[in-house]
Amino acid sequence: MLYPELFKSMEAVRWNMASDIPWDEYDASKLSDDQAYTIKMNAITEWAALPATEMFLRDNRDDSDFCAFMSVWFFEEQKHSLALIEYLRRFRPELVPTEEELHKVRFEFDPAPALETLMLHFCGEVRLNHWYRRASDWHTEPVIKAIYKIIAQDEARHAGAYLRYMKRALVYQGKEFGHNARIAFSKIGVLMASAHRTPQALHPTNLHVNKELYPQDTVQSKLPSPGWLENWLDNQICFDNDWETKVSSRILHNMSLLMDNTFNTVQDLNRYRKELIKTVVPA
Repeated sequence: MLYPELFKSMEAVRWNMASDIPWDEYDASKLSDDQAYTIKMNAITEWAALPATEMFLRDNRDDSDFCAFMSVWFFEEQKHSLALIEYLRRFRPELVPTEEELHKVRFEFDPAPALETLMLHFCGEVRLNHWYRRASDWHTEPVIKAIYKIIAQDEARHAGAYLRYMKRALVYQGKEFGHNARIAFSKIGVLMASAHRTPQALHPTNLHVNKELYPQDTVQSKLPSPGWLENWLDNQICFDNDWETKVSSRILHNMSLLMDNTFNTVQDLNRYRKELIKTVVPA
């Protein structure tokens, strides 16, 4: 089981919202209205860990170890939302999300293959780490800069935890399961490492997850300003091709380590995926 060790390691570095955030350093002159509004949108987006957790628990009923780890992931993700909300409560109370706005992002996700979802969220955490690092750079107000830096570090640790479960999937249920896991991970890896070729940001909160609600079935579509993400990325934190390349490189690097192979490009990973599909696994 991975949960006991992951719990212990994350407990050791967990930050305290009262004492580890420099609330006393707040400088109102360094926070614009546009910057403050993006904090509200991020707070609501982070709240979407709630329906994601419900999805994980439903689709991984046969894996109590992973579901137990969800208690840590869910706690820390909701803490991110709470920290951003607390910032607004202290300094921009008119922008605090309402309970209705928060509840709106809680809707049911359609069942999906557990291994593909695991890889999707690993890539999502890698991307969030980079987004929040850029957000910290873009902001000029000291307290929110510190908050985004702290949250970014959490997202990197979450990616590492998901990677541990991906490594386990390759070996713990036999050759056929491990082979299928490789196919699932490489399939999503090709998609998520190709974000620079897509018109929209590739992250779990921006993907369609409920056919009956389509096209209003993404977390982003449930926000007060559904189109805010692209503007935040393109015009505010300026998440350009150089930063997308950093995300892709991290995904490819970790896939190389995971698969004991070398993937310098998305094309390398895609060729590997196609070879896996053609390979017959001995019983």
